[in-house]
Amino acid sequence: MTIFKDNMISFARIKAVLLKEFVQMRRDRMTFAMMVGIPIMQLIMFGFAINSDPRHLPTALMDRDQSSFSRSIIKAVENSTFMNITYRPESDQDAEKLMREGKVNFILIIPENFSRDLVRGDIPQLLLVADATDPSAASGAANSMTEIVKAGLKRDLSGALSTLAPAPFPVEVVLHKRYNPAGITQYNIIPGLLGIIIAMTMTMITAVAITREKERGTMENLLAMPIKPLEMMVGKIAPYVIIGYVQTVVVLIAAEFAFKIPIVGSLILLFGAVTLYIIVNLMIGFLFSSIAETQMQALQIN
Repeated sequence: MTIFKDNMISFARIKAVLLKEFVQMRRDRMTFAMMVGIPIMQLIMFGFAINSDPRHLPTALMDRDQSSFSRSIIKAVENSTFMNITYRPESDQDAEKLMREGKVNFILIIPENFSRDLVRGDIPQLLLVADATDPSAASGAANSMTEIVKAGLKRDLSGALSTLAPAPFPVEVVLHKRYNPAGITQYNIIPGLLGIIIAMTMTMITAVAITREKERGTMENLLAMPIKPLEMMVGKIAPYVIIGYVQTVVVLIAAEFAFKIPIVGSLILLFGAVTLYIIVNLMIGFLFSSIAETQMQALQIN
């Protein structure tokens, strides 16, 4: 009978373990904060920061027609929220410079005699030049451009011009994709992946390495040595900078030979920017290590 009673489930023992876990959770404030903080951060990131349908993209406008039809199209473009007309360059060279410098995502060109050709029924063309380095950013506005023009000209194509409204639509939207005409997503994903790899590994490695020193009690020995704190930080960081360079070279080789991504521009400038990026992430890892007490906490913060 005693053996049978010992094998029975005791809610009192379960309650004791449960209370013990709550007490432990209250003492480990870092873990509790991460349990609350991580969902909030993910809500903010996925709800606001990560957007597969970007809006209000900067656009350069060249209205060479200056007619009521062109003004209706411009108004429809602004009302669509896909584009914000932020520049009105005077020449093709100025527009090209804006796109090369990354100041605009689109160049909308309304050619001369657009209204004359529209009234004649000659099907005039609108030119939309898109920066396709990020295909997802360009695709939404580019795919909707014809419908935007239809909405803008709906009121104008009435009355005496109502015969132009039925299909086929009397305006042709010509799309030119720059820098990535085929819309290859690897051109955007692989370079971005390099930044993610460096950010994750550099902060994690540094935070865990410094926290491990504190756990093992060797940090006190390092601080007792005749070495300045800055010198110790530089000595700790230098090996990981080399690791970051190795990661960068591996990604670049894979991009060139495995994914056939053309690498243009200055490699010296690229490695200079990567060096700064690596050092910043290593400093963030140092910050995390000063907050965390254990390696587990350091991993949770990362």
